[in-house]
Amino acid sequence: MGLREDLDRFREVGERRREDLEEFIRYGDLGGSGPDSIRVPIKVVDLPEFAYDPRDRGGVGQGQDGTPDVGQPVGPPQPGDGDADGDEDGDPGEEGTDHEYYEMDPEEFAEELDEELGLDLEPKGKEVVEEVEGDFTELTRAGPNSTLDFERLFKQGLKRKLAMDFDEEFVREAMRVAGATPGDVFRWCREENVLVSRAWIEDRWDDIPEAERGRWESFEEMVENVERTTTLQRIRRDGLRQVPFRREDERYRHPEVIEKTEKNVVVVNIRDVSGSMREQKRELVERTFTPLDWYLTGKYDRAEFVYIAHDAEAWEVDREDFFGIRSGGGTRISSAYELAAEVLNERYPWSEWNRYVFAAGDSENSSNDTRENVVPLMADIPANLHAYVETQPGGTAINATHAEEVERAFEDREGVVVAYVSDPADVTDAIYDILSTEDQ
Repeated sequence: MGLREDLDRFREVGERRREDLEEFIRYGDLGGSGPDSIRVPIKVVDLPEFAYDPRDRGGVGQGQDGTPDVGQPVGPPQPGDGDADGDEDGDPGEEGTDHEYYEMDPEEFAEELDEELGLDLEPKGKEVVEEVEGDFTELTRAGPNSTLDFERLFKQGLKRKLAMDFDEEFVREAMRVAGATPGDVFRWCREENVLVSRAWIEDRWDDIPEAERGRWESFEEMVENVERTTTLQRIRRDGLRQVPFRREDERYRHPEVIEKTEKNVVVVNIRDVSGSMREQKRELVERTFTPLDWYLTGKYDRAEFVYIAHDAEAWEVDREDFFGIRSGGGTRISSAYELAAEVLNERYPWSEWNRYVFAAGDSENSSNDTRENVVPLMADIPANLHAYVETQPGGTAINATHAEEVERAFEDREGVVVAYVSDPADVTDAIYDILSTEDQ
C-alpha cells in the first residue's frame, strides 16, 4: 500500500470516528464514561499499517529437514512449535482482541467536537500563569549602579545621622564646668540624653583653652545660661552638611515578578425535576448537558460544576443525583435562578470566574413566573452564556411557553441562547447552537 493510500485511510478513520462520536452523543450510553475519561464506542478498529513488499524479502525460508529452499517465504508458527499463546492442539485462543471503545480525555473530546461541529472556540479564561515584569519594587543587595535606590540609601543615612547627632557647642560648654573631667562630662551627657561618645569628648578635651575652664560653677549653671539647639534647628541653620552613608544600606531595585492567572470556569446546570419531567425528557437533558460538561472541562484547565434541581423550590445536588432525581411537585423555574445567583455571588465572583448558566426542562412553568421573575434574574446574573434547553419529545406542548418567552425577551441581547430538543437526533444541533453562540 502506498503512502497516499495510507493517508487516505487515516483520514477516513478520523472522519468515521467523528461520526461515531456524534452517534454516541445522540444514542450511546453516556453513563459508561466518567468526568475525566470518555469511552466512545468505535466501529473502525482496523487502523492502517505499513507492510513490506514480499518481492524484496530475499531468500530466507523454510525447507525440508531444516534445509531451506531458495525463495521460500517464512510462514507463521505451526502448532507444536512452542507457541506459548496456543493450546496443546494448536487451536486458536478464544479471547477477542476487538477494540470496542475509544477512550478520550475531555480535552481530546473538545477537539473532536470542535472538528465535528465546525467550531473554533478558544474560550477566554483558560488557566494560564504568565510571569511579567512589574514596577521596580523588589530590592536586592547587589546590582548595577543605575538601579541603586539612592532615595532609600539617603533615608537610611539620614536616620543614622539623626540618631547620632548631638549639639556639639552645648557639650563643649559642659567641658568648661569648673573641676569637670572627661568622665564627668560623659556621665552628665548620658543623664541628659545627649548622644555623644566618650572618645569624642576626650579627643576634643585639649581644644578648650585653660583660661576658659571654670567658666561655669556647675552643670546646672551652664544649662541655665546656654541654649541647647535641636537637630532640626541645626539643619535649618547650617544645612545638611554630611550624611553618614554605609554600604550595608545600599539596595538595588529590580522589577517585581507578577504572576497573571486568567479566570477559570464554573458551570451551573439547572434541571426541572417536577412531575411533568418524564423519563424521555430527563434523558434528553442528560444527553445535552453531559457532553457540554465534558467539552468545557476540556477547554478549561480548571472547571467547577454546580448542579441545581428544582420543582417549585430549588436545591443543590451532587452530579450523581442530578440526572436521576424526580419530584412530584409543581414548577417554579425562578427558584433555581435565585439559588444560582446566591451560589455564584458567594463562591464564584464574576471578577474571577467565567460563568455559564445552563438550564433545561419541558418549558412548563407557573403562571407569569418566566416574564416577572426568570427574565429579570437572568438579566441580573453576569455570565459568559445563559442557555435554556427545552426537552419536549414529539414537539412543544400547548402550555410549554417558557423557552419562547425567554427567546423573545433576549432576542436582541448577546450571550443568551435557547435550544429545542425533541429527539436525540436534535442533541448535537442544540450543542452547536449553544457553543456557537459563545464562539461569537
